[in-house]
Amino acid sequence: MATFFTSDTHFGDAPLVQRRRTAFGSVEAHDAALIARWNAVVGPDDAVWHLGDFAAGASRAQCAAVFARLNGIKRLVRGNHDTNRVLDLPWAEPPVENARITVHAADGAPWRLFLSHYPHRSWPGFWRETRHLYGHTHACLPDTSRACDVGADAWDYRPVDLATLLARQAAAERAPEEMAMRGLR
Repeated sequence: MATFFTSDTHFGDAPLVQRRRTAFGSVEAHDAALIARWNAVVGPDDAVWHLGDFAAGASRAQCAAVFARLNGIKRLVRGNHDTNRVLDLPWAEPPVENARITVHAADGAPWRLFLSHYPHRSWPGFWRETRHLYGHTHACLPDTSRACDVGADAWDYRPVDLATLLARQAAAERAPEEMAMRGLR
């Protein structure tokens, strides 16, 4: 069982689809593409943390239909667009405002994570190597060595697994060193 993270799928959100500058063409095509990309990486027994804004503009019936088509054991950290039509879906646990979890990497190493829809400059465990995963910004904020945007816009509209996140975090940690070596810092 792998653990995946995503946010800001915005199923059913016509205004957002227009702003996403992609070739989706319509809300229906957008939703179908995101469902296909999700199911291409997430298996039925994988865990998925959705960090908010699951749907916006979608009816209760649309939300339920999309939710039923998505693989995985799904949990929600509530976002600003998540109203009762999203909160009432059959999540594995009741939706939360934020979460502190530990996930184990492939080598068994534990990774402490603080999950929130919103990016934070500091978070619980910041000084104890806890990493922060967030959404809401639609890939407008650069990652840091300890914080990463897991929004759909930042990951080709698919959930991202821990190994991929750790590789990106390692690159972010090396970036200042590499910039200094190139004389850019």
